Amino acid sequence: MPALPLRRLRPLALAALLAATSVAAEVREFPSQHGTVRVTTLVSGLEHPWGLAFLPDGRMLVTERPGRLRLVAADGTLSRPLAGVPRVFARGQGGLLDVALHPKFAENGLVYLSFAEPGSGGAGTAVARGRLEGEALQDVEVIFRQSPKVDTGFHFGSRLVFDREGRLFVSSGDRGLQDMAQGLDKGQGKVFRLNDDGSPATGNPFAGRSDVHPGVWSYGHRNIQGMALHPQSGLLWTHEHGPRGGDEINIARAGRNYGWPVITYGINYNGTKVGEGITEKAGMEQPLHQWTPSIGPSGLAFATRDRFPAWQGNAFVGALALTHLQRLVLDGEKVVASEELLRDWGQRIRDVREGPDGALYVLTDARNGQLARVELLAR
Repeated sequence: MPALPLRRLRPLALAALLAATSVAAEVREFPSQHGTVRVTTLVSGLEHPWGLAFLPDGRMLVTERPGRLRLVAADGTLSRPLAGVPRVFARGQGGLLDVALHPKFAENGLVYLSFAEPGSGGAGTAVARGRLEGEALQDVEVIFRQSPKVDTGFHFGSRLVFDREGRLFVSSGDRGLQDMAQGLDKGQGKVFRLNDDGSPATGNPFAGRSDVHPGVWSYGHRNIQGMALHPQSGLLWTHEHGPRGGDEINIARAGRNYGWPVITYGINYNGTKVGEGITEKAGMEQPLHQWTPSIGPSGLAFATRDRFPAWQGNAFVGALALTHLQRLVLDGEKVVASEELLRDWGQRIRDVREGPDGALYVLTDARNGQLARVELLAR
């Protein structure tokens, strides 16, 4: 929902707004292969927080799925909901989703939001941008819309990642309508590559085809909720939810078909096979790594700084279903080992980011969600 004056908020929404507060730092410690992992809760009471971005001045932007965008100071002080956020479709898995800063944010102040947008036919994933001024977004415009809108509450995606040339990658889920992921004329189950104004980027693989949105980069995805650029190669790594099993990690390459729902390592929730029940087919990509049973992956970050040498170069994935932070050891484009961190914390981790200080920051998915800092203590 958009930011509203306090007098117009429903009592439950007002209670949720007032409950989200900075907290006296709660600290917990957990064992790991490389020593003790410390988790410091910075903010609690966030309602299903979804996305996180770091501002140059040390503050953070955090989205809440019901439609609120917040500023968090370095000491955990939480702002009121920012004005100017677009109206969202806050039903099922829909709502306000990811947040990203323009690569030249220090010059232009532009903030990008992905969200479930209501409209004719139901809802669809959309991207808006606006200029951050004080505690409001100004000159907000929707620059991308998934088409067609459909009447389900499932699988909106959606993550936002700028590449090194300033192009914007946007992931869109299949909206629970599996076959749309294979339809190149549909906006569902795709990765899009756009200019910063939402127009299709030059060099996209299907440019010039009248039957394909010119922004399509890759397709055959189910529900991507993790995307990040690899720190060395600059390639776009993604992960997506399988159905019952078959969560995947992929590198999204131009024009490639990632197979959903034709091939998958998962099965339907009722135990039946998906489609023909096959895992390979010519012309469709195999995942770099897959999880069966599902971990429910959400959020993806690479450890790039040298603050924690034992973690440097590893990938980190939040797990919703199995409530932990998964550390992946990589050898080029192969996952060669993994470790489950914070399993005893028991939190559904929705997002994970590397902060400017080299620590990891996570959001937990709950009505009383948290923003926490994760550090590896020296032995």
